[in-house]
Amino acid sequence: MYHYVKEDDPSFPNFNHLHIEDFKKQLDYLGNKFGFVTKKDFQDALESGDPPKGVVLTFDDGLKCHYDQVFPVLKERGLWGIFYVATEMYRTQKLSDVHRIHLLLGQENNQKIYEYLNEKIPQDYLVDFVREDFKKLTYTRQINDDFTKMVKKILNYYISYTYREKVIDDLCELFLKKEDLNVLDFYLTAEEMVEMENAGMIIGSHSASHPVMSKLDLETQKIEIQSSFSDLKNFGLKLSCKSFCYPYGGFHTFTKETEALLEMEKCRFSFNVESRDISKKDLTERKQALPRYDCNEFPFGQVRRIGKVHSSSYSI
Repeated sequence: MYHYVKEDDPSFPNFNHLHIEDFKKQLDYLGNKFGFVTKKDFQDALESGDPPKGVVLTFDDGLKCHYDQVFPVLKERGLWGIFYVATEMYRTQKLSDVHRIHLLLGQENNQKIYEYLNEKIPQDYLVDFVREDFKKLTYTRQINDDFTKMVKKILNYYISYTYREKVIDDLCELFLKKEDLNVLDFYLTAEEMVEMENAGMIIGSHSASHPVMSKLDLETQKIEIQSSFSDLKNFGLKLSCKSFCYPYGGFHTFTKETEALLEMEKCRFSFNVESRDISKKDLTERKQALPRYDCNEFPFGQVRRIGKVHSSSYSI
């Protein structure tokens, strides 16, 4: 699993990303150590239930760097990948909340952001602060300072979605420039997605607005799933292999009802975040929660500025 794969940006010294040169080195390592599963073998495994040996590459969030940086490397090496796109921002022309949080934390204002939230947010905004799974299971595999960790917990998990966008709007007004929030510079275009699909990549749904699905009622989850696939179709994609990826990931971020909705939507498979290989049991009994590793669990998958294992992809 990958998220940002790009070169460094001195304007955002704390921005967590995998450097493109390290991505190439990791592909060398993975190819030599495990090999890569062909798309045909992977799709056949979905029917047979027999897991093929090797690596499948997945990329979350439909980021511009996936077209500019990743796609050329995969084409050059004869590889394929699965790219998961959230779609609401194409209608709103506004960066999603989760990505605006990444930009806010990518600067050096994490303590100031935490202090702002501590001072300005009423306690009744934090409707999910009482959820033990959100307290105990979020950001356990990341190396963050205490301010960063609490900002991410507050804005991604604890806060009510009724208030979240406005709070992040205010933070962006204080800490970011308008040019940092340009949708066209941040996400894949419809034309780029179609080009990638035509070149053998799979484009899948990452929901519409990138929410924690388990925070939503069933009807809202259904809308998130259905509208995202409808948007992708409207972009001109064929979606011959329908796939979904849970925003944030981890079993605390979705429910059995979410999986049932995906089955009803005729989704062939979905990816969770769980550090283990895909098993026969996964393929035969639970295709809507396939496990996958974060890139930072393997050599060359770490953030350069940290110099040791760190979540380079904001996975959960």
